[in-house]
Amino acid sequence: MRKFRNAIFYVGIIGGFSLLMYWIILNGVKLEDGKDINIPQSENSQWSDFLTALIHNIQHPLAILLAQIVTIILVARLFSWICVKIKQPAVIGEMIAGIVLGPSLIGMYFPEFSAALFPQESLGNLQFLSQIGLILFMYIVGMEIDMKILKHKAHDAVVISHASIIMPFVMGLGLAYFLYDEFAPANVQFLSFGLFAGIAMSITAFPVLARIVQERGINKTRLGTIVITCAAADDITAWCILAAVIAIVKAGSFGSAAYTILLAILYVILMIRVVRPFLLRIGELNGSKESLSKSIVAIFFLVLILSAYATEVIGIHALFGAFIAGAIMPDNIKFRNIFIEKVEDVALVLLLPLFFVFTGLRTQIGLLNEPYLWKIAALIFAVAVVGKFVSSALAAKFVGQNWRDSLAIGALMNTRGLTELVALNIGYDLGVLTPELFSMMVIMALATTFMTGPTLDFIDWLFRRKKGNTTTQSLSEHFKVLISFSNPESGRALFRLAHNFSKKESENTQITAMHIVDSDKLHHYDTDQLEREKFEVLFEESKVLNREITTMFKTASDIDAEIIDVVNNEERFDMLLVGLGQSIYKGTLLGNVLGFTTRLINPEKLMNTVTGKEQLFQKHTFDDGLTQIVSKVKIPVAILINRNFKSAGRILIPVFGTQDQHLLSYAGRLIRCNDSEIELLLMKPQLRQGSLGEAIQKLEIDFPNNLTTSERAAANFPLENKYDLVLTSTASWKSGWEQEERQEVVKTSILIITNPLKRVGS
Repeated sequence: MRKFRNAIFYVGIIGGFSLLMYWIILNGVKLEDGKDINIPQSENSQWSDFLTALIHNIQHPLAILLAQIVTIILVARLFSWICVKIKQPAVIGEMIAGIVLGPSLIGMYFPEFSAALFPQESLGNLQFLSQIGLILFMYIVGMEIDMKILKHKAHDAVVISHASIIMPFVMGLGLAYFLYDEFAPANVQFLSFGLFAGIAMSITAFPVLARIVQERGINKTRLGTIVITCAAADDITAWCILAAVIAIVKAGSFGSAAYTILLAILYVILMIRVVRPFLLRIGELNGSKESLSKSIVAIFFLVLILSAYATEVIGIHALFGAFIAGAIMPDNIKFRNIFIEKVEDVALVLLLPLFFVFTGLRTQIGLLNEPYLWKIAALIFAVAVVGKFVSSALAAKFVGQNWRDSLAIGALMNTRGLTELVALNIGYDLGVLTPELFSMMVIMALATTFMTGPTLDFIDWLFRRKKGNTTTQSLSEHFKVLISFSNPESGRALFRLAHNFSKKESENTQITAMHIVDSDKLHHYDTDQLEREKFEVLFEESKVLNREITTMFKTASDIDAEIIDVVNNEERFDMLLVGLGQSIYKGTLLGNVLGFTTRLINPEKLMNTVTGKEQLFQKHTFDDGLTQIVSKVKIPVAILINRNFKSAGRILIPVFGTQDQHLLSYAGRLIRCNDSEIELLLMKPQLRQGSLGEAIQKLEIDFPNNLTTSERAAANFPLENKYDLVLTSTASWKSGWEQEERQEVVKTSILIITNPLKRVGS
């Protein structure tokens, strides 16, 4: 009876109150007597009424806005993914998505769909929501600027930054002189038109530049430090100039704008001298997620909103206030990261794409319907590139940089990205830019951002070509291993293995450990701390082994492609060593690299080889990430399945056929460098014949004390757990190991080495 108690109670309570509700309604209907109640009658069927109501609901402003958001996010993610695959910043994909959804493409070829999804009366809601996204984004940009770098490393950077602003600004003014008669709105003064043309030519997109520097792994170099500092100084200066330009445009003259600029200066002083110390004190008391209550978070967001409100009221745009609110945040990196994590996903993924699409809806490339107009667009692009690229490069050369770094600084400072679109939209809203000129400027912003990566690649190629390839001659004399790891403990095992491959030749060999971080999960000022954490274990191990190790810390949006680039472009490694463990790079070499799971080698299970109840290795295939790496790199790839690897003292090499012949050279190296004891297990008697037999015989002659050779049938696979490492090839792994039923090599690490002459999938 007890188990039915809840059911009886549920039926009783629902049934009883349902009857009570029915009784109340019956009595309530009687109260209608004497009242003139009009019940609407429809001549249509119930289905027609339903469809009418459904269409009305679809056309409701909120429904339209939600449909717009869904469409925008999907299209923006698609184009961002495409751009990442072709090694372009994701922001370019979002910019392209905006233009695609606007009148330049969808609106031109599918006008009915465009009018239904983006009706003119709905654009106001989209604009305000996108402005909220921009305010949050500028808050993040302000937080990403490290004021300590500006204080301590700003000498050369300020010279380069300000030179890269004043020269294109003046060139923009000169361009405005020639464009004013034909392209300026009728009621706009030349001063306003010229100032906006100048600011459009002189902007650098700091967030995009910082991401490119991270992904190329130059953020720790002198070049990376200088260009980040240049961009930060450029961003601060440009936003201050833009604030002044907005004030002048709204006031109509320098004199009238003086009061606005004076108020803006007082506002900045107040934020730095009063608000910043207050926030700094709060940050010291609440520096962790655990101590950061919702009330404290509310204080910081209130400061953000009030700052944006103040600058909007003053007349220099709310975005400037959001930028300053971010810049005065406490310097504590962890504290800033907490707020960036809270804001970033909503701002960058949900709201910011709305701004790109809103910009795209304003961009009417169809207006450029004459060759003459495209010539003007090309002129604008040329002035922008010459002004920013050339001025930055020459200034960098003047302060003492070499030509390679100077040109790289010029290419990076020419990146305009989202920041340019913000300025252009402000100019459009103020009526300074016509739709034609606005479209030209958007094309320029897109093109200058897109060209950054290819330009840097060309500069690298140009100077590498001049320098010549000096490393390939020494590959036969030296053995250089590149370790790519994610988990520090996995890195330790890989370091030990690489050391075993080159212990007695350490003076002529080099071990480089590389850790790559997903660029979407790291901010440029957070790299030092993360780098120390990731390499700390390896530095400890280097002291134990008394072996030097070179480290390489990089960020990338496509980790597979970055590994391939490092291996192939630097042309100085003889082996790529990666680990298969519980955590490798997610989505690339990660977790299920080769398709394996943690069940692959389970020390708790012993498998019966006689009855064949289970297989040692179930059928697994290479995942797309590793297949791409193995097929494209020019050197052997070794994949370690780490089962508490310590040292390669005792090694088993099962030989299935000629596909394993390249393993014999590694066996010889391990004997020579590590004095390893190796057992060659010939799985078939006929393997003693041909070139493979000759190679085995030569190895036996060269190392009689370290090498034993045995011939065993598949069913007699060694049951003893006496090896430190099992060495096999990818071809044997994919065929022989999977097809035979054998005893598990309990707790034994396995090293799978590719034969670069026989690629996976070939």
